[in-house]
Amino acid sequence: MDIRWIAAAVALIGFGGPALAETLLERGEYLVEGPAGCGNCHSPKGPDAKPLSGWTITEPGFVAQAHNITPGGRIAAWSDAELARAIREGIRPDGSVIGPPMPLNLYRELSDRDVEAIVAYIRTVPAVETEFTASDYPFPLPPAYGPPVESVADVPRGVTVEYGAYLAGPVAHCTDCHSLKNGRPDLENNLGGGGHEWHGPWGVSVAANLTSHDDGLARYSEAQIAKMIKEGIRPDGSQMNPPMPYHHYAKMTDDDIAAVVMYLRTLPPLPNGG
Repeated sequence: MDIRWIAAAVALIGFGGPALAETLLERGEYLVEGPAGCGNCHSPKGPDAKPLSGWTITEPGFVAQAHNITPGGRIAAWSDAELARAIREGIRPDGSVIGPPMPLNLYRELSDRDVEAIVAYIRTVPAVETEFTASDYPFPLPPAYGPPVESVADVPRGVTVEYGAYLAGPVAHCTDCHSLKNGRPDLENNLGGGGHEWHGPWGVSVAANLTSHDDGLARYSEAQIAKMIKEGIRPDGSQMNPPMPYHHYAKMTDDDIAAVVMYLRTLPPLPNGG
């Protein structure tokens, strides 16, 4: 028998060869439930909480509503293109602007296919009907977060710095939470430097330094960093606190975690808090 035919058959059925291509819905489920961690902000807390049905976020300086993004919320009346624009540009169909803490400075770089996949999956989650409550910010929001996003190409997947930067930035927005300074992301002067405090039922959490400084990740191995990301457990065995979405990151593939760690190793060293 022709060895080339055998190789093709093995690859097709998935034994010993490349896995079958994922569907758009499967990609969306992986992103929303995994590295993107949408439910970390948009899901209420508690054993009976209905996923993605909305939650109130209290931050120093403002209180924001992470709105219901199930098909029972306002997005049911939006087209897929309108929902994609709201995610990536922070502009609703009525022209109003979405405010923090949604990391719109990073979501602008989500690829076209990944935004399409996220929208496709969100359309399938169980619908929950809730009343809409607008966020009330004590400061003006910008008219836009930048020019309209025309098109963003996929970043080739793999255990690479480039894909790790995509996952840690636009997808999982690690570089947003871990670069906050004076309450705002400072990707220029505090990229990965940590220092921001979150106050919650657990007490106070401080965003860790993710840079290659001795204050940061220089003292940890790749395996230790991966365990902290995926399980929220430090090398000394202590449990890390919210709001980092460990239950979402636990669903990430080992390759994706490895790519993130590879990227974090490239961050220029900064002392804690930049």
